[in-house]
Amino acid sequence: MISSLFDRLDYPSLHQSVYLNQASVGLIGQPAVSAMHTFIDNVARHGNLFMSDRDEVEYFETLRERASRLFHCDSAQVAIVASASEILGQLPMLLQPRPKSTILAVSSDFPAITRPWLRLAARTGHTVRFVDDQPTCDLTDTLLKAIDESTSVVAVSNVQYATGTVVDISRLRQGTAHVGARLVVDATQAAGAMRVDASAWDADAVVASGYKWLGGHGGVALGIMSPRLLEQIPPLTGWMGASDPFEFDATSMSLAQSARRYTQSTMSYASMAGLVVGIEQLLSLGEVRIEAHARNLAATLVSGVSKCGWLPFRSIGDPAGSPHIISLGGPRERVQAIVERLRTRNIVCGTRGGRMRISIAPYNDESDLRTLIETLQENIGDEA
Repeated sequence: MISSLFDRLDYPSLHQSVYLNQASVGLIGQPAVSAMHTFIDNVARHGNLFMSDRDEVEYFETLRERASRLFHCDSAQVAIVASASEILGQLPMLLQPRPKSTILAVSSDFPAITRPWLRLAARTGHTVRFVDDQPTCDLTDTLLKAIDESTSVVAVSNVQYATGTVVDISRLRQGTAHVGARLVVDATQAAGAMRVDASAWDADAVVASGYKWLGGHGGVALGIMSPRLLEQIPPLTGWMGASDPFEFDATSMSLAQSARRYTQSTMSYASMAGLVVGIEQLLSLGEVRIEAHARNLAATLVSGVSKCGWLPFRSIGDPAGSPHIISLGGPRERVQAIVERLRTRNIVCGTRGGRMRISIAPYNDESDLRTLIETLQENIGDEA
């Protein structure tokens, strides 16, 4: 029996359901919830009694240090923002691709990473070129073949949210460097579930939301900004990004010398408190252990559901397949109805791209996957 890596008692939802939907909205463990409550009860509700101006500026530093360890980067590169989209939306203005060049992306990627570039193309002479994520092809190879002298930017999620396909960012970076293209990576579906080595990747920006695999709540996200971007002025500057925010000098553009310049304003500090604890839990387990746990459970899942006609987008053992997001195609086309039927049995998963998406988190154990397998073997699609 494959056990959970976390104490399942810290997740009340698991008492009444099988939760396999961390890739959508993640469960938050009791330690992170307690940290958020403690901040609200002991600090936030009391105004400035227990958090001075200086305390507010320094409050970001603990999360910045923990995130730097998880992303394997310098803490000065860590921008703390309200959402991943907050950074992604500024990148066309920051990177300023050369006129009439091509931005390369994946057609089935998450819209937050593609829409800023589509907007740029609609206003300028740029072109957004899409490649498809096909189960019979290595997506990294597909992207590399599509890069040419016209390519100025490649914007991609390193784990595709709908299929679980993994893009080898180190290889992709070699391809972009060869033509002088910039590289943007959304690591939201990877960070916290597998290794994200921002330093080795050398991307211009790596972003991640805090409310999925990192175990936090909405309202806070992380951006790992390259040294190149630390020299630039953010297109959307806020008062908190100043070198000394509480000087309130409205006549100057004195920005912090680190990625703190990308933090715009007062934000969800309670969510920051929870995210610190969520990341600390992940660091205590280690990425190798987390990834191996998901891979073992994924093998159990695929072996069981394949007997009743459900097949993964990428086979177990495919290097281009993630261990923690398993996209299943069923013997029938009414996938949405089947997923809704599963929910009536208190089994929660998702549908993306017309397929069933199973998320495998550290709190899952073998009994969760066995319950799903047994329910699918009952041919619940006939009931839907």
